[in-house]
Amino acid sequence: MSSQRPTTLGVKLIGLRKAFGPKQVLDGVNLDIPPNSSMVVLGGSGSGKSVMLKCILGLIQPDEGVIEIGGQDVLKMSARDRTALMNRIGMLFQNGALFDSLPVWENVCFKLLAQKRITRRAARDKAAEVLAQVGLAASVGDLSPAELSGGMQKRVALARAVAAEPEIILFDEPTTGLDPIMGAVIDGLIADCVHRLGATAISITHDMASARRIGQQAAMLYRGQVVWTGPAAQLGDTGNAMVDQFARGEREGPITMELRR
Repeated sequence: MSSQRPTTLGVKLIGLRKAFGPKQVLDGVNLDIPPNSSMVVLGGSGSGKSVMLKCILGLIQPDEGVIEIGGQDVLKMSARDRTALMNRIGMLFQNGALFDSLPVWENVCFKLLAQKRITRRAARDKAAEVLAQVGLAASVGDLSPAELSGGMQKRVALARAVAAEPEIILFDEPTTGLDPIMGAVIDGLIADCVHRLGATAISITHDMASARRIGQQAAMLYRGQVVWTGPAAQLGDTGNAMVDQFARGEREGPITMELRR
């Protein structure tokens, strides 16, 4: 994987709102992620983390607000310009989302092949190169996703996310379902890949150890709003009662479980 100059693409969310029926999931999210930085977004289930990420990626259209990428309002772009911008973004999905019908090497280079940016012959070599960056042998490229362990699937998904050398990379719960050691391995690979590419990274997680390892800055979402931002290294000792309760996993505090009606 070739190294590239640090990206100039940052992400800024202003007053982002999204509701599904009566449920207000995002309720005025404001967040500023500078270029070439790594932001971790925390929050409990239903706090709006995944919806926020999908709005940035263009998979969900927000009801209100502004999404700026590289200083441009994405929501006001033409379809062509927006597609071109989205091609500069990589994504690691929570469950890996590998294509079962394709061998690993085609999964890794799927975007490059679909956009005809690489030949199938060259794609095999490219896949081997990127797999090596995530600690996997070239021979893994000929396997099917079903033949891989959970940790290997995460590595392949990471390889796919960075194969096109994106300037922004989004990570959705990258360590979910992994044991602590493999989680630490994946976090290290994420940090290495982001640094090597000079990319801007946005990760959502509820894993505090992971958040500290991959994030420079952190933000917490609660009931659809950002209630705190600060250095990820301070998590657990921020002075914010909600953030500290969440980071320490304490039952007692200002955050209470909502009953479903």
